[in-house]
Amino acid sequence: MDNLYLKELNLVNFKSYTNLNIELSPKLNCFVGDNGVGKTNLFDSIYYLSFCKSFFHNQDVAHIHHGKLFFSIRGKFQIADREDQILCSVKKDRKKRFVRNDKTYQRLADHIGLIPLVMVSPSDSTLILDGSEERRKYMNGVIAQYDRQYLDDIIHYGKAVQQRNRLLKDFAKNHSFDEEMLAVWDHKMVDLGNRIFSARKRFIQDLVPVFQHYYQIISGGEEQVHLEYQSHLTSGDFTDLLRDTREKDRAVQYSTTGVHRDDLKLLLAGHPIKYQGSQGQQKSFLVALKLAQYDFLKEIVSVHPLILFDDLFDKLDEKRVTKLVQLVANDHFGQIFITDKNLDHLKKILTGIPVSARVFVISGGEAVVTLTGNV
Repeated sequence: MDNLYLKELNLVNFKSYTNLNIELSPKLNCFVGDNGVGKTNLFDSIYYLSFCKSFFHNQDVAHIHHGKLFFSIRGKFQIADREDQILCSVKKDRKKRFVRNDKTYQRLADHIGLIPLVMVSPSDSTLILDGSEERRKYMNGVIAQYDRQYLDDIIHYGKAVQQRNRLLKDFAKNHSFDEEMLAVWDHKMVDLGNRIFSARKRFIQDLVPVFQHYYQIISGGEEQVHLEYQSHLTSGDFTDLLRDTREKDRAVQYSTTGVHRDDLKLLLAGHPIKYQGSQGQQKSFLVALKLAQYDFLKEIVSVHPLILFDDLFDKLDEKRVTKLVQLVANDHFGQIFITDKNLDHLKKILTGIPVSARVFVISGGEAVVTLTGNV
């Protein structure tokens, strides 16, 4: 198992930071400060270096510090026995630039998977509270980190659905219908959709037992949870399904069947956790899901992913937080990042856990090291 960790991070004009340069612990890094001082912004910069985009906002220029013309994020990574320099830079009215060891990527997709990363954030609640699109994005985000073909399939499948929908609208507008033209996009959707369905089905099947294991640890073994993958393709052949819904699709002028309508049921005691679970149970559910995702990626890519816990203590009682920190501080996990608002609270949780750590206090666009070594 290869080791991976971020050694140094440099931010210029990124969100609340005009110029920040920090050296990081290969194991545990904690960032402490009041709400709004930039802890989450710092995490988002690390996420950028893995996924070439923000965790929170799709518009890159929105992350340029107010009044500035560009931002840059530079990370120095140790990956096994080599050192990689990763640079992301965004200028107004320019194409985003992503560079690895002085070589610019022609396709950002070629970078995805090099720095596997798991982000645990309060915004993960959208997986439970929002619609199926959020849960499809979750599945896509994990699978794409280890399956390059899957990422290409998702991109091309989305384009095929758009073209088929456009054709259905044209048919309605012109009071016409061309079965052969529609069949072209049906064939593309079937070919790509079957591969996407198979990848998602395998992923969830492998993820469920690991997810249940972690939830039992965090919750104390008192509650039963499950994940259930839902897809039209479980009920029949995709070609037949498209044919059977053709008249409906023509009437509503969009494609009603396919993996673009997939969902993932999140269950507590056999019921949707959205309605059944308390805030603490929902947070435990999401953290267990992300830890299972960590294990899944680790086994596939043979590298310790980075794991980021933003506002870890929100909605979790001290007992669950202590169990969780003890769990991730062991050798099974690699480099860990945690944010919290209260330094004394954080030190209390970490007391007695023998782990190399650096604790940074965030204030005024700066990160000042207050503790280093074993907390």
